[in-house]
Amino acid sequence: MKIDKKKIRKTPPTNEPITQESPLLPKRREGRQEIQNEASFVGAVFNLSTTIIGAGIMALPATMKVLGLGLGILMIVLIAVLTERSVEILLRYSKAGKVDSYGGNGDAFGNGGRRLLQIFVLLSNVGILIVYMIIIGDVLSGTTSSGVYHTGILEEWFGIHWWNGRTFVLLFMTLAVFAPLACFKRIDSLRYTSALAIALAVVFLIVTAGVTVFKLVNGSVAMPRLLPNVTDITSFWNLFTVVPIFVTAFICHFNVHTIENELEDSSMIQPVVWTSLALCSTVYMMTSFFGFLLFGNSTLDDVLANFDTNLGVPYSYVLNDVVRISYALHLMLVFPVVFYPLRQNLDGLLFPLARPLVSDNCRFTLLSIALISLIFLGANFVPNIWVAFQFIGATSAVCIGFIFPAAIALRDPHLIASKKDKVVSVFLIFLAFFSSLVAIYSDAYALFRKNPSPRA
Repeated sequence: MKIDKKKIRKTPPTNEPITQESPLLPKRREGRQEIQNEASFVGAVFNLSTTIIGAGIMALPATMKVLGLGLGILMIVLIAVLTERSVEILLRYSKAGKVDSYGGNGDAFGNGGRRLLQIFVLLSNVGILIVYMIIIGDVLSGTTSSGVYHTGILEEWFGIHWWNGRTFVLLFMTLAVFAPLACFKRIDSLRYTSALAIALAVVFLIVTAGVTVFKLVNGSVAMPRLLPNVTDITSFWNLFTVVPIFVTAFICHFNVHTIENELEDSSMIQPVVWTSLALCSTVYMMTSFFGFLLFGNSTLDDVLANFDTNLGVPYSYVLNDVVRISYALHLMLVFPVVFYPLRQNLDGLLFPLARPLVSDNCRFTLLSIALISLIFLGANFVPNIWVAFQFIGATSAVCIGFIFPAAIALRDPHLIASKKDKVVSVFLIFLAFFSSLVAIYSDAYALFRKNPSPRA
């Protein structure tokens, strides 16, 4: 029997959103973005490494002042290994649960767990981006640390003017740099800026290492402590306050799935994670070693602020400017890589049933403006990066990096966790909770005494 195609009723188009609950449709991706699988292995490594190497590199030399160089380097290695394990657990459970986003794993704890995870990602990323702006403001407009004022580059070059004050400089950078870079709708579009950001971080490392080696040869640098200086119970508890700093320095979990979704071959994501962590750990260890060796107990919370005096080498002030400018530019290029998942998670939290964010220019623009404005205001009110790092690390970062992946393995919704996974998960949760409680107490105590800086 022939079918008269003209008599077949076509389903009229509908404006109702497609929900993930429909049994006839695949699960939607976090943020409802339109995925193009074109990203290469190298581009993915650059983007993930840029997610990791941000402002954390500036605070790590100060952690050496607390732990000593030997214990500090061991902590970098330990946190890198634990980060790899937590990411591996997330990826394994994502594959078993057929979800392709970090927040998607939150379904193991119900809708409330998913939303709580999104909130932690928002808090972590907003805090990290505020730290970026603080450092850029320190570099360009100067900062006060431990009662000493450190001159910014613009003041050194042009003198003190209204237009090179901190607030105006940050406002100009927000409108001229951060806002345009935040307009990209695919994270793979940032692969070239990410490659340049890594190169600028290497420039910072090379100059710091060169100056340190020069001073070592001249005998003007003394070998620093290899172990912490523990003299009483207070100095002992102070050792645990640096754990959130290390965790924040390695946090990258919220971008792993986004990068995986755009890879030509998604099976490459694990080698991408290994390569990125190895690269970043090497950079972190060398920066911590040479930075603390160069400045010793004078190392500031933001080591960039140390580069405003005579280093005792030829062309000292030129090298100072090269170091500070290169890393300020690095952070400017890192900003959009961290901002990308921040905007996606906020959209998923506020508009879970809306159409894809990349196809709604109005919503995309409004969310971007709101988030950038919040970050700008935070950068003008948070006192320094040590306070910001400890707050982020002791709350949202440890939840994203350690507690949530470990909780997934312990809950084991797909029955794939090994005994080793359970042991590692228990250790991750214990370390996260214990160090966070100590760091929060230490922050409150230091704030009460109006001395939030790390103690030697």
